Amino acid sequence: MLTAISGNRVRAADTGVNGGKDAACHVVEPVVVEALSVRSANGERQIAFDPPVTLSCTMASTVATWLDTSVQPLVRGHFDRDLAGLRVGGGHECRRRNRAVAGPLSEHATGKALDIFAFTLTGEKTGQTVVVEKPDGPAQSNFLQAIRQSACGAFNTSLGPGSDSAHANHLHVDTQERRSPSSHFCQ
Repeated sequence: MLTAISGNRVRAADTGVNGGKDAACHVVEPVVVEALSVRSANGERQIAFDPPVTLSCTMASTVATWLDTSVQPLVRGHFDRDLAGLRVGGGHECRRRNRAVAGPLSEHATGKALDIFAFTLTGEKTGQTVVVEKPDGPAQSNFLQAIRQSACGAFNTSLGPGSDSAHANHLHVDTQERRSPSSHFCQ
């Protein structure tokens, strides 16, 4: 479905994606996301992922919807610019939560999580970057607060600076299933 949307650069990943360490590190319908398309005032525009990440198709679809319906409008509202890209990390990675030696697997292990370190904008300051860890002034701080609130609605988990030391420099979002479908964990 994502490949059918004009502007998306998404391709199927190896069907055997499992990280090689643990059989539980299996990604259902893995895709490599290079860019996703959002609506802008001037038509469709591509949001580049730097670097490209492997996610489950379901997670990639959730990210695509969030970028289109929340992030792009927030960028327009706060900066009168468009979103150009995301500096990301931690798509699929076979590991435990917070890189611990023991304990439950991270949602990254199944491709259902994404870490965002910065948002790159277009406009008069082409390439302007809003870094999650160190916002530059009140406009960027307000923007990042709005982004975190929107992520809490779009994803089941949203963690960022201030939640714990493992998420001090990025926004972590995932689609971890919870006991109640309406339950979200946001910090």
